[in-house]
Amino acid sequence: MALSENDVRGIADYARIALEGDELAQMTAYMNDAVDILAPILKYADEDVAPTFHPIGDLVNVMRDDAVDAERALPLNAALDNAGSSRGRMFRVPSILGDGGDN
Repeated sequence: MALSENDVRGIADYARIALEGDELAQMTAYMNDAVDILAPILKYADEDVAPTFHPIGDLVNVMRDDAVDAERALPLNAALDNAGSSRGRMFRVPSILGDGGDN
């Protein structure tokens, strides 16, 4: 299945890449070459085989439950005493989104 320039233009817009004139034609040819290189893989496609989404199969969650380690836990007061700024039980940090105001 060959990609048209319109397909490539849509992909470029989605990826926020500006392609003009010759660039669009070159990228269309390049992407069609890439698709052609991968085409032999399709001969291994078997409709009776379910797709593999994870190499270990039915693995659901290998993380342990969150639990407080009483021996290693830093008391809240000790943590907040060393903070540059705090409010209640929370650390205050400079805003990284927008101007942040006084919050």
